[in-house]
This record gives sequence, C-alpha cells and structure tokens, in this order.
Amino acid sequence: MRQSIHRSLLIGAAAASLLTACAGPSGNKSGMSFFVTSANPGKGGDLGGLDGADKYCQKLGAAAGAAHRTWHAYLSKQPLNGEAGINARDRIGKGPWTNAKGDLIAISVADLHSDGNMLSKQRALTETGAGINGRGDTPNQHDMLTGSQPDGTFIAGDVNTTCSNWTVGDDSAKAMVGHHDRTGLDDSVPAKSWNSSHLSRGCSPDALKATGGAGLLYCFAVD
Repeated sequence: MRQSIHRSLLIGAAAASLLTACAGPSGNKSGMSFFVTSANPGKGGDLGGLDGADKYCQKLGAAAGAAHRTWHAYLSKQPLNGEAGINARDRIGKGPWTNAKGDLIAISVADLHSDGNMLSKQRALTETGAGINGRGDTPNQHDMLTGSQPDGTFIAGDVNTTCSNWTVGDDSAKAMVGHHDRTGLDDSVPAKSWNSSHLSRGCSPDALKATGGAGLLYCFAVD
C-alpha cells in the first residue's frame, strides 16, 4: 500500500515538473496568445503606425517568454490620405486565444466578435499575467485603443478615430476605444463593448487618461 502511494506521488511530481517546464518560468507564458499591454509606449496614440504597434506587442510578448509567436496589435487603420483601410479583425490570426494564465478568450475571429467571447476584466490580463484597473478602480484604465467598429472593421467617413492611423500623440485627432471590463456609465451596448465603446478626448497621454484609459491596447498571436 505504501509503495503504491509512494509511486503515485512520484508520478504526480513528475507530471507537475513536466507541466512547469512546458509552461516556462512564469506559468503559462509559452502558451499565451493574447494579452493587454502593461503600459503605453509613451507617446499616447502615436504608436508608430501599425508596424510600430506590432513591434511593441512583439517586444512585450518576447519579454514574457512568448518570443516564438508573431504578435499583432488589435488596431484598425482608416482609409486616410489615399491609403487603404485595414480591419483589426483581419490582423490577428484565426485563434483560439488564451491569456497568460491559460484562460480562454475566444476560439475564433467570429467568436471574438460575438456576445459569447470570454473577454472580461478577470481575463484581460497583461503579458505578465497582471490585471488592469477597470471602472470603480483608481485610476480607471479600462479604455483600450482599437479604432474599430464592434465587428472589428475600420470606421469609414470623415472622422478620425485612429489618431491619424496611430501616428499622432496630440489632441488634433481622437481614437475609438473599447472597455476591457465591459462596463461603463450605463448598461448600454456601447458601454459594454470591449472594442468599440466611445471616442477618446484626444490622442495625447493626458487626453487618453481623461476618459478612463492609459493608452493600452490588445495584442494577439497570429500563429
């Protein structure tokens, strides 16, 4: 009996050791395929365009042990200055996506943009597995830069909702933001939208803070 118990303990310890080795030094980082940036690069809505935003996601993902993945920012690009628009939903791969703790966010692009996705304050974690302040916390930081409509497509028309395609860090432009905690001033659909809740007051760091944000963004692994 004692030998059987001892053998079971050894098997359990070996399995736990294998899982830890596969997960990496800080938990499930190697399997992480979604995170919220832990900070803004420092220039508000000026992210260096889509390429700069992707590089920032890549940098943070690599620092968290997921350098083997290709990371893209969930940001749309408007058809400004003769350039074609780009949809955020078309930039993030096919899924599924999980956070730093292994919690499921969505199984596909369609699922992500449906009411059934699992994104919430508890699951929208940073690359290090930390949570982000939401409505009711001080300071509130639930505004996430997206520049997108609820279905993940760019916003057309004569309105700048992408900080001039993520190249402006002053208040000459605005950005569409979503709420990672899916809460707002009321129970309306926009207030609960993770990717298309309202416009910021501007694109400067101070303007982004004014409505409850910190210039943070969603990053997804495309492979």
